[in-house]
Amino acid sequence: MAGVSADSSGLLEVIDTYDRPGKAYTEDTYARARTYAIEGGEDKPRMRVPKAGAYAEAGVGKARAEWSVFEAEANGPNASAGAGANPLGASAFARAELASASAAAGPVKVKVGLAADTGVSVGAQGLEVKVLGTGFTIGERPGVSFLGSELECCVS
Repeated sequence: MAGVSADSSGLLEVIDTYDRPGKAYTEDTYARARTYAIEGGEDKPRMRVPKAGAYAEAGVGKARAEWSVFEAEANGPNASAGAGANPLGASAFARAELASASAAAGPVKVKVGLAADTGVSVGAQGLEVKVLGTGFTIGERPGVSFLGSELECCVS
């Protein structure tokens, strides 16, 4: 899968992370699950925007660095599932990934990898539906996906 995107949900991330301190880490193997419910309105990174959800993930090999609105991540084989909601919409997904690398600077995100994403996202930015890496997006970033490869077009 390869994709570049910029959307309104990325703008929420900028509001929520502009003063996030720097952090970097690596993991050999990992497995975790978490639920969260954040009321928002607190002037701290990741606490400004209301959101709720749950996720679980497991994998082999991960490296991640983040600072302010910037992020970079590389993953080995992994699987994850989750659901979440924020003021702009809701989503649910399941993913099996062989490998990926991603980077983000605020609302601009780039990801390259090989994955079989299945899920749905609906909200202010549009509708996205994927089954085993094949699907479509209607909205601000119309696009199509085929077996994990993506083609998107930004509409102003």
